[in-house]
Amino acid sequence: MNNHTNNKDPLHGLTLEAIVTALVEHYGWERLGQQINIRCFNSEPSVKSSLKFLRKTPWARKKVETLYLATQNNVWKK
Repeated sequence: MNNHTNNKDPLHGLTLEAIVTALVEHYGWERLGQQINIRCFNSEPSVKSSLKFLRKTPWARKKVETLYLATQNNVWKK
């Protein structure tokens, strides 16, 4: 049985780096930091520092993934 064809996870195949990069391109660091108030987005932000923080902070990663999905559904698919 091949689970790849039946995967319902909308984030399947996306890396955290791709998600953060897409959000930064869409919102910019300042607006992203307003959307999700975490230091790695507000104080000397970079993709590298954000990934380091998000990989070890599940609650923050969940917020980023949730914002990505909401943004994708509301904006990018119009």
